[in-house]
Amino acid sequence: MRDVAALAGVSLSAVSLVVNGKPGVGANKRARVLAAMKELGYVPTGRQGTVTETKVLGLLMESLSAPVNSDGFYTQIISGIEQTAYQLGYRLLLHFYRAGTDPIDDIRALMGRSVDGLIIANDGDLTTAAIQQLSATGTPLVLVESYVNDQITAVTADNFAAGLSVTNHLIELGHRRIGALVGPGKYSSLRDRLRGHNIALIEHGLPLEPALQPPPVSGHPKKGYVQMKQLLALPERPTAVFAVSDKSAFGAIEAIKEAGLRIPEDISIVGIDDVAESAYTSPPLTTYHVPKTMLGEVAIRLMHELLTSAVPLTKTLVTGHLVVRESTKQYRP
Repeated sequence: MRDVAALAGVSLSAVSLVVNGKPGVGANKRARVLAAMKELGYVPTGRQGTVTETKVLGLLMESLSAPVNSDGFYTQIISGIEQTAYQLGYRLLLHFYRAGTDPIDDIRALMGRSVDGLIIANDGDLTTAAIQQLSATGTPLVLVESYVNDQITAVTADNFAAGLSVTNHLIELGHRRIGALVGPGKYSSLRDRLRGHNIALIEHGLPLEPALQPPPVSGHPKKGYVQMKQLLALPERPTAVFAVSDKSAFGAIEAIKEAGLRIPEDISIVGIDDVAESAYTSPPLTTYHVPKTMLGEVAIRLMHELLTSAVPLTKTLVTGHLVVRESTKQYRP
């Protein structure tokens, strides 16, 4: 209110009268106050004669395809964000990113003000350049399942450890010819999972064969299904498969069954995420549990610290654990 008064060239009491909708201010002064409020992005809310500033956080995500939206991964992250934001007194505005647009301008046009902070979930279409451009506006940012540099606070699952863990599980079961269903390279989380898988192979002296890591088919709704078909067509098919996500594993399971093969008797398979469906596939999927709700909770608490105290910028890793189910078994040549 003091900033509004200074910009409008009026007294603090005049601003109070305007924002509370009370008489006693001339039309010229009232117009100057309203113009200053708009310029500064100040939106007060009245409660029993008291004027307070609404605390609003933006949640920015790339537009998700129907299959990704339905697997529950980001639904749980959003749930953690929403619940914790409510507990800490923030309102939340969900906004989907479109390349070539300025989401902060879009939000300002919608609300009549800027958000106090912006949570950015995932990367993908939200490229490093786009995130750095948003950071340059001075709006506090927290990245979820994404990271850029040490100048932007981020929280991610330990995706490298996830890839390492599920691959080590297959190797411990005696598998040596392991296929990989890799994900689109634009997602840092999927790149880290593949890196963990590759390091596990290298540490056990196993070769990295390009034929065992077919790239995803762009635009196909069942990338894991298509990649698995390519692995099954090899002269020597893998005895086990690492899927970069549960969603990819579901497609692979369909392709394996379609080929008349059994899981895990003919091929073992592992995923990452532990979405709800993974416990109910046939057979239930061995996977790595990513604490999805916790990712959202931590993101909001990091944002709260950025807005309320002088804290260092951090990259926080949230650890998960291996969940062994019935899609893997000991390999016996």
